[in-house]
Amino acid sequence: MDGPRVGLGFDVHALDPARPLLLAGVVFEGSAGLAGHSDGDVVCHALADAMFGAAALEDLGAHFPDTDPAFAGIAGLDLLARSVALVRAAGFVPGSVDLTVIAASPSIASQRGPMRERLAGTLGIPVDRVSVKATRPEGLGLSGEGVGCLALAVLTPP
Repeated sequence: MDGPRVGLGFDVHALDPARPLLLAGVVFEGSAGLAGHSDGDVVCHALADAMFGAAALEDLGAHFPDTDPAFAGIAGLDLLARSVALVRAAGFVPGSVDLTVIAASPSIASQRGPMRERLAGTLGIPVDRVSVKATRPEGLGLSGEGVGCLALAVLTPP
């Protein structure tokens, strides 16, 4: 794959208080989880979509449809690892990642390090090539109203 490439990923899920909140495979104790066919990890889903975009391999739903019972409850990090294998098999290698979580809560500051480490390990890249940021939407939109969480991811090759 010659030339510069970039992938942009986006994912959003509604809150589900009956589930644990997982972001980048890290559990956020005391926070409502996210609804979904899988574990609802918007960070892993957005990042997988960014990889598929950079490699021009469709999107997460094309590879892991939410209509397939084999993926019911699957962990976001597992989906991400499977996505990494698919893009690497196609000749694409992830290089660096920039992620933004957009939600009214929780604060990710205390878990930023573990999130970066898990993502870097799953991608097979150094942790200093993984950025995790967050913002609160100040009461505006889906995540600002406290009914969901979304993530944006940008991925480039080395």
